Amino acid sequence: MGGPPEMPAPTVTHSDSLTPDLRDQSDQRDQRDQRDHRDQRDYRAAFAIARLPMALVGRDGRVLEANRALGALLGADPVRLTALAAAELVGLDADERLRGEYADVLAGRSEQLRCTRPVRARDGRTLRAEVTVTPVPGGVLLSVEDLGERHELREQLRHLRMHDPVTKLPNRALFFERLATALDRATESTGRVGLCYLDLDGFKAINDTLGHRIGDRLLTAVAGRLTDCAARLGRGHHLVARLGGDEFAVLVEGSTGTGQATSLAESVLAALNRPFDLAGHRLAVSASIGVVEREASGTTATGIMQAADTTLYWAKADGKARWTLFDPERNAHRMTRQALSSTLRQAVERGEFVLEYQPLVAMGNGSLRGVEALVRWQHPHFGLLGPNRFISLAEDNGSIVQLGRWVLAESCRQARQWQKDYPDDPLFVSVNVAVRQVWDSDLVADVAEILDDTGLPPELLQLELTESAVMGSAGRPLQALHALHEMGVRIAIDDFGTGYSNLAYLSRLPVSTLKLDGSFVHGFRNDQHPNPADETIVEALVQLAHRLGLTVTAECVENAEQAERLRRIGCDTGQGWLYSRPVAPERIAELRGHQTP
Repeated sequence: MGGPPEMPAPTVTHSDSLTPDLRDQSDQRDQRDQRDHRDQRDYRAAFAIARLPMALVGRDGRVLEANRALGALLGADPVRLTALAAAELVGLDADERLRGEYADVLAGRSEQLRCTRPVRARDGRTLRAEVTVTPVPGGVLLSVEDLGERHELREQLRHLRMHDPVTKLPNRALFFERLATALDRATESTGRVGLCYLDLDGFKAINDTLGHRIGDRLLTAVAGRLTDCAARLGRGHHLVARLGGDEFAVLVEGSTGTGQATSLAESVLAALNRPFDLAGHRLAVSASIGVVEREASGTTATGIMQAADTTLYWAKADGKARWTLFDPERNAHRMTRQALSSTLRQAVERGEFVLEYQPLVAMGNGSLRGVEALVRWQHPHFGLLGPNRFISLAEDNGSIVQLGRWVLAESCRQARQWQKDYPDDPLFVSVNVAVRQVWDSDLVADVAEILDDTGLPPELLQLELTESAVMGSAGRPLQALHALHEMGVRIAIDDFGTGYSNLAYLSRLPVSTLKLDGSFVHGFRNDQHPNPADETIVEALVQLAHRLGLTVTAECVENAEQAERLRRIGCDTGQGWLYSRPVAPERIAELRGHQTP
C-alpha cells in the first residue's frame, strides 16, 4: 500500500513571513497610502472646478496638476503646466527670502506661505496677486488670487452696503461719511457747509392706503427731483441721500452762504409741489425742511445733524410744507427747556422750590382777605425762575403731580401758621391746580391728607383751576370737584372769560369764586380813556356771578382808578401790583393792616 497522500505545499506571502508587529506597520502604511490617495483625489476634484487659480505641487516644487482657472490666468493649457517649476510661474523664485520660505513649506518645515507677487497674465498685464502655498497630502496646494478682482468685488459690496436699494441714493452710512469728509476738507474751498434735511408730509397716508409698491415708486420719484435740484444748484459738490423712511438730506459742500442753502430749500419745495403721476395715481406730497448752514470749523457731523433735526422739527411745528433756518437763540431756549424738564423731579426732591404769596384784598375796605400761593424755582444755574418758565414743562412730563402736591402741602402749612398767629382774622390760601393733577393723582385724597396733617380748616383753602379745565368737566374731574366742595374746600375758576364761558354749565359746578382774567381789567385804563365795552362785560359778569351766589376777584389791578371802577361795578376782591407784588411769607404779616387808596 502506498503512504498518505502528499499535501500541497502552502503558499507563502510576504506578509505571512512578517512578524505580527511588522505586519501591523505594513497594514498602517497601506491604509495611509490609500488615505493619501483619496485626499489627493478630493483635492484634485475640488480645485478642478474652483474659480480660484490653483495647482497641486509635488515636494520637488514641480506642478503635478493645474486647474483650468490657473491655465486661463497664465494663458496656457493646464496640462502643459505639468512638471514646470511652480515658483517660476508665480514669481516666487525672484526673491531670495521667498525662495527660502517656499522651500520650508515644500519640506514640511512651515505650515503656510502667503505673499503678494506680480504675476504676468496671458493678456500681457502684470497682476498684483496674492500667492498662497499650503501643505496637502503628497505635496502643497498653490493658489493665486487677483487682488484687483478682490478690490472690485469689495467695491461692489461697499456700493450695495452704502446705497439705498429703493432709490439707489447714498444711504445714511455713506451720507455721514461724506459729511465728515466735507467738514474735514472744508478749508480747501469756502470753509462752510450747508445741509437741507427734509421729511415728506403725508407720505405715510399714501404708503398705508396704496401700498409699499406705490410708496417705493413715489420715493424713487422724489429722489429724482431732489437730484435735479442739487444738480441745478451750481458750484460745489452736492450729495443727495435717503436717510431712511421718508427722510432725505442734501449736503452742500463748499457752501457760499445761507442764501445758497435756503434757495435750495425753496427749489425743493417747488419741485415737490408738482403732482406725481404713478401707476394711474396722481399723488401730492409736500416736505418740511430743516436748513443748517455754517462754518465747518468747530462743528462735527453729529452736531450739524442734531441742529438739522431740531430745525426740521421746528418746520413741522410751524405748519409743515415749509423750510426753517436754524436759529441759535431758539435752539438755546429749547436746550434750556430740555435742561429744566430733565431736572424737575430731582429739583422737588432737593427742595429747590420756594413759595411767594400775593394778597387778595377786599375792594370794599381794602382789608387783606387771603393770598394766592405762587411757586418759584430757585435754580442753581439759571437763578430764580417764575412759573411761566417751568409749569408747562412739569405738565408735559408729569412732574406737575409731585410739584403740585408739594405746593399744596407747603401752602397749607403756612396758612395754618398764619391762623395760629391771627386766630380772629385768618387768611385763606388759594392754590393753583393743574388738570393733570386731577387725572394722574387722587387729588381728593391728597387734599384730605394734607389738611389732616397740617390742621388747616378746609374753608381756609381755595383751589384754582383754569376755566378751560373746569368747563365741560365730566367723570373723574367733576366727581373730584364735588368731593372737594363737600369737604368744605373753596373752588375758584382762574382766568375766567378767556375760555369756554359756558355760563349755563357754570351754574351746575360746585364753584364759589370767579377770577376775572387780567385782560378785562387792562381796559379800565383811567377815567379819561375808558373802555366802555370792557366795563359793560365785567359789570354783566359780576352781576351774573352774584346771582349765582359766587364772589368775583379781579386780577391784575395796577392803579387806584381801576380799583375804584371795579369796586363800583361790584367786584368783591382784587389782586395786583396796586396792593402788592408776590412776596415772601414773612411779609404778609406786614400787609395785614394795609388799606387801599
